[in-house]
Amino acid sequence: MKNYIWVKAQKEMVHCYPDAPEVVDYLRNVHRHIFYFKVYISVEHDDRDIEFIMFKHFVEEQLEVIKHKLITKSCEMMAKFLAKKIRKEYPDKEIMISVSEDNENGSFHTFPNDEEIIIN
Repeated sequence: MKNYIWVKAQKEMVHCYPDAPEVVDYLRNVHRHIFYFKVYISVEHDDRDIEFIMFKHFVEEQLEVIKHKLITKSCEMMAKFLAKKIRKEYPDKEIMISVSEDNENGSFHTFPNDEEIIIN
């Protein structure tokens, strides 16, 4: 049995999709979303192996970096970037991340503890 904790965060950000298909070409322009993140991380025991509030603060700090660096990135790319930052701070943990635009459409990713996270 695996145990996880999770935290949620949201961040107002702008981004664009430079290679958007013609039918949604308006996405090529910079536009605003509220991005919603739900981050799960594996824990070894049931007595605050990782403290919720401290983990949430760490995730929120990383979202500030994402806000300024990933303007042309997708939800999937944001999840990978965030997972890589989490893995550096919390090695050997399994991570799962959900990222959505406006809490409507999004992506879900699993990052096993023994798998290297490669950012394109």
